[in-house]
Formats: sequence, C-alpha cells, structure tokens
Amino acid sequence: MKELNKQDMIDILYGCAVLGTGGGGPLTEGLEKMQKHFDAGETLKLMDLEELPDDEYVATPYGCGAPSASGMNSEFDGLELASEEPAVLATKAVEKYIGKEIYAIGSTELGGSNTAEALHAAIELGLPLIDADPAGRSVPELQHSTYYVKGVPICPMGVATRFGEKIVIQNVANDLRAEAIVRAIAVASDNMVGVADHINVGKVIKKSLIPNAITYAMEIGKELREAKESGNDVAEAIIKAKNGKVLFKGEVTDFPCETREGFNFGEIYLKGIEDFANEKYKIWLKNENIMAYRNGNIDVTAPDLICMIDEDGEPLTSPNFSIGTKMTVIVLPSPEIWKTKEGLACFGPRHFGFDIDYIPFNEK
Repeated sequence: MKELNKQDMIDILYGCAVLGTGGGGPLTEGLEKMQKHFDAGETLKLMDLEELPDDEYVATPYGCGAPSASGMNSEFDGLELASEEPAVLATKAVEKYIGKEIYAIGSTELGGSNTAEALHAAIELGLPLIDADPAGRSVPELQHSTYYVKGVPICPMGVATRFGEKIVIQNVANDLRAEAIVRAIAVASDNMVGVADHINVGKVIKKSLIPNAITYAMEIGKELREAKESGNDVAEAIIKAKNGKVLFKGEVTDFPCETREGFNFGEIYLKGIEDFANEKYKIWLKNENIMAYRNGNIDVTAPDLICMIDEDGEPLTSPNFSIGTKMTVIVLPSPEIWKTKEGLACFGPRHFGFDIDYIPFNEK
C-alpha cells in the first residue's frame, strides 16, 4: 500500500483530466473539492488491487450528470445545499442499507472531477483508494463499465442530490435501466447527483477492474507537470511516455452543444494551425469525445482516448473552452478490455449510432 501526498493527488487529477477525453468534470472542481484536504496536509492510502481481502466490501462513489458551465439553474434557488458531498451521502446511505462497513473506495472513471469524488470520499470516510478503475478513462453512461462487461450487478446503489435527498435503489432490470433511473433523478436535481454503486466483495472486485489505473493517471500527470516546468511540449511528452499520437493542432471555430436527457451532446470544430494549417477537424461528443474527423473523414473513434490539451499545457474539458481556444488533440490507446467483442458491443462506435467498425489508431 502506498501513501499519497498532496503532489501525488494533484498529479492524479491532472492525469485523470487528460484521460477524461473532455468529460469527467472540470479539473478546477476536482482541485477545489480536494483543497481542504491539501490545506490540512492529509494523505491518502492507495491500495494495490491484489491487497484487497476477498470478503471485504468496496463502494464506488462518483458524480453523475451534465453540469452547466454557467452555474446552478435558477429554478433551484432557495433550496438549501447539503453539508456533505452527494457522493459521500450516497456511500453512507448504501452502507447503512447493506449493514456492512465499506472497506475501500473505488473510482468509477478517470476524470478531473469524478476521480476527485473518489479521493475525497476515501479521505472523508478514512478508507483506502483502490489502484484500479472500471473504465480507464471517462465514459458517458453507467453501463460503460468493465463491471457491466463482466456481468457484475450495479445494485444496490445509493443516489443523493446536492440538496441532501438520499435514495437506495435495491434492484434494477439491468444497467441500462439503472442509467435511465439515475439520469431522471439528475435531471430533476440540476443535472447532477452523487452515486455509490457496485457494492461488492473483494473476490468479485479483483476480477472486474483495470488494475493500476490510478498509478497510470498519476504518471501522466507527472509527465504533464514536469514538461510544463521544463518548458517542453506537454502533448509530446504524454504521447511519448504512453504510446500515443498527436492527431491535430487547431483553433476552435464553433462549438454547438446542448444538454438533453442528462447528457451534453456537441461538436467541436477546429481550423488547423502550425503543421495542420489549411486542414479541418471535428470532434463529436456525448459528454466525452467519442468520434474524431479529419477533413471530413473518420480519424479516430472510441474506445481510443481522444484527449485535448490547450496551448498552456492544460487539459481541456467540455464545455469549458470558447471560440478561439487553441488546442492539441492527442489520442491514447484504449484499455484492452474495450477492444474485446463484449467491450465493443458496450462502448464501440455502433453503440453511439455510427455504422462503422472500430480500428485502433495504432493499427491504421
């Protein structure tokens, strides 16, 4: 078991913001969520997946929804905010329901804000964080999870709003139904709720997750930090360290985006700069970047990771940029489980309505 200090946790969140592929929540929110822990000099235990006892329970807390960049909707004015984070409230609610103490916390995806939910919950509850993840990136839907691919039930699951309302969902027909229910609660709660799900024992958890995912994020965050400190190109440093590729360098010319059914849907249009002058790029997103097109032709698709770095070396998330923002678009390799038949059925292009086969970017 490792003990993570402030810098380790900051590196993790920066790495997760890169791996968030435009989603996973704003990095600024994640850092703000952790600031009180940083100020108090608190540390966090990071547990190797194999250290998890077979009969101890794990909970996976996170935020779910599509928060607006402009702040809370005025229709919720006057509602008192809860004193604890929704994901922590959701964890406590489901722990009470099962009548067993939670032994460790797991992340639900790698994202600048959502992974901070797991770090924050682990410190608040005095529990270790598992060095593993069920996505290896950020993903838009609850069933986009290695738990789903492995057939691990999502219930029981706790759901809590930022106003303190708590619900325990005892059973659902399947993960798609869980997605619909949680999204409906989020839509009624300013498009954001806290969730704690996949409450299960170590012998199940250890067979279901992508190991060393938190360490992977921390390594990317460290590469980013050291590249900035030395004045080197952040995107180049990351792709060199993690076998990625620069896809495009460009300036945002348009970003039509709408929130519906609890998701952000949008397209990012770029005009090329530097070596990509006179070229065009488009990214289609559903919370996360899913499809990328170069000069009108498909370039890269999920489950490969389409990541965005701004001209200052900062990871970008949607919709937290504007017309004129300059970025480097990079791609990192997908975790192997998403390349399987079962993984692609869950998280390949066809799931999102695109009638094409997935081809790994490094095999073209």
